[in-house]
Amino acid sequence: MYKKAALIFPLALISQLSLADWVKDATQQNENQVIQLRQHIHEYPELGNMEFKTSALVQKELKSYGIQVKTGYAKTGVIGILKGNNPGPIIALRADMDALPMEEKSGVPFASKHKAIYQGKETYVMHACGHDAHTAMLLGAAKILAANKDKISGTVVFVFQPAEEGGTDIDNFTHGDQIGSRKMIADGAFKDYKPEAIFGMHVMSGMKSGHLYYKDGAILNSADHLRIQVNGKQVHGSTPWLGRDPIYASAQMINNLQSLISRRTDLTQGMGVISIGNIQGGTAGNVIPEQVNMIGTIRSNNEQIRENILKSLPTLVEHNAQANDVTAKVEIAPYAPVTMNNKALTQLIQPTLAKTVGDSNLHVLDHNASASEDFAYYGKLMPSFFVFLGATPENQDLSQAAPNHNPSFIVDDKALKTGTELHIRFVLDYPNIAKQVQAAWKQS
Repeated sequence: MYKKAALIFPLALISQLSLADWVKDATQQNENQVIQLRQHIHEYPELGNMEFKTSALVQKELKSYGIQVKTGYAKTGVIGILKGNNPGPIIALRADMDALPMEEKSGVPFASKHKAIYQGKETYVMHACGHDAHTAMLLGAAKILAANKDKISGTVVFVFQPAEEGGTDIDNFTHGDQIGSRKMIADGAFKDYKPEAIFGMHVMSGMKSGHLYYKDGAILNSADHLRIQVNGKQVHGSTPWLGRDPIYASAQMINNLQSLISRRTDLTQGMGVISIGNIQGGTAGNVIPEQVNMIGTIRSNNEQIRENILKSLPTLVEHNAQANDVTAKVEIAPYAPVTMNNKALTQLIQPTLAKTVGDSNLHVLDHNASASEDFAYYGKLMPSFFVFLGATPENQDLSQAAPNHNPSFIVDDKALKTGTELHIRFVLDYPNIAKQVQAAWKQS
């Protein structure tokens, strides 16, 4: 009897362990399909607001998994609805689908040779920021979850969002609210099924493949677009006193804008960056022009600092203009607020991250990334969590790897199974922490 019981116990234990690892098993079994999806999307990239074929592919895949598909959001956006067999919360998983207007030089066999029209001009198109991987990983997770509804408590909203990088066919400065996450929300993506939490991830160069990187609070900077037009009086370069020099005034403005950071910002609370990346004025070296136009960006990892800059910048420019007897017009268009990881959600979801990659492959960031993401708008509506997935191939030096938005940018396909698994575990584990997260959210 004793020997028989001893034999049964290990078998039972093995069975439990096998059940506990079903997510990894399923992810491993579906890895090749996820890779194939990603490589196909990579080879045929589409620009923001023009992701028609990508959107069609997403819809076809979701329907084949038995997932309810809803469209009509932000032009090409797709929402998938999967109801679990058990009661529980509604949560959302998000992926972006758009590519960038640049020529690929990665050298991979499935490199893009595709061209499209961007802002009225023909350009090459490349998935240089990993949105192909994001789409494929979420599709992979959707397939596995749909086949395991008996293990799901609640409802999953799969968000496939267009135009995170901006729209191809619109003025992104004046119509930025008509694309991306803002348009998804405005078009009612969450009207029928309102999530109480949302999760997102982003593949990153310069980070170890398959490793996860995160922090609570600010994870990405805000971003606001800036345009300044300075109008003076055109005159011969030999007699500047007879005109009003907008170039000289603009140079002062560029310099003085930095005082908003170095002298007007409490740098113990966060950071701010004002960058002028484009300045145009004049036609000849001996003519002081009538007008100068500048384009730039404003970024911060603190909403109060951001608001202070947005409030003070027009006044500073106006005073500079008055001092030089010219006029100035300032336009500011928001792209995204600070992307914030909800503190309670971040702390409580940490075991899920560790379960996915192991403690040695899980890294807490010392500071947020300097880029920006319109995922931030979802975080204004509900607790949100955004994590970075390392995607630099093992044979590459991390410091030498081509960064995101570079024509040589490469995503290691081996990292895709980590992202797929993490999406699944978000769905499985969130119901266990939902009450704590929501209680903290209501108090914030």
